[in-house]
Amino acid sequence: MFEKFSRSWQLIKASADVLRQDKELLVFPAVSAVAGLLVIASFVLPLFGMLDLKAIEANSDSIPPWLYAWVFLFYLVQYFVIFYFNTALVGAAMIRLEGGDPTVADGLRIARSKIRVILGYAAIAATVGMILRAIEERAGFIGKWITGLIGAAWTVVTFLTVPVLVMRDVGPLDAVKESARLLKSTWGENIIGQGGVGVVFGLAQFLVIVLTATIAAVLFSGAHLALAATAIGIGIVVMMSFALVHAALSGIYSAALYRHAAGLAPSAGFDGALLTHAFAPKRK
Repeated sequence: MFEKFSRSWQLIKASADVLRQDKELLVFPAVSAVAGLLVIASFVLPLFGMLDLKAIEANSDSIPPWLYAWVFLFYLVQYFVIFYFNTALVGAAMIRLEGGDPTVADGLRIARSKIRVILGYAAIAATVGMILRAIEERAGFIGKWITGLIGAAWTVVTFLTVPVLVMRDVGPLDAVKESARLLKSTWGENIIGQGGVGVVFGLAQFLVIVLTATIAAVLFSGAHLALAATAIGIGIVVMMSFALVHAALSGIYSAALYRHAAGLAPSAGFDGALLTHAFAPKRK
């Protein structure tokens, strides 16, 4: 396990090297985040004028049937936005890993060429999301536990779906199946890599929150309101920056994992021996 963690960490560092060469890759998660907020606003705000929220809160049976369709549509649009810009990110990363010099326009061009498949994948993800939500609502605490496990498994199994969509001319369902198949050869690096990046950035964001809260509290107690507000603003910007870097590294990492698992040429910037050992066949 320690050996797998070491290899995964080296792959993450190699992904960071790619990001340092192509900082424009940060544009994709940034635009995705803004677009996602707009989608949330466009779906949530109209509900305040369309629903009797107090009646629904008092009696869950009063939920109108059309609201389920509204939630599914929200999931569909939100997932489409996420997958669209993630496809652009992975597509641009693929160009870099092949030795090219990608631009933002290159990534968006790749995403546009896959728009129908991305929509199909978004529909699959939205359906899974609705099913998990239904289980959670009807099974209480046990439902939350079950959906948590299923959700985690779905994230792992579909981690390479977007790279498959970028590199192959297949439908969304076949892309999910191919991602699941490749999971067999990327199991250790997939799990540890995703978890490693998440833990590192999660810890960093936690420390920023603690530091920001401490500084703001001290400044507030001294009646330095302007400085406290500034400290909070800086903390928010730093946390957003961490989130963007995290998203970009995850996209680059998935592209590198896919390339080697699929038997493609060695990725530029990644040590060939490292990748070879990372995906060495299991001993019987």
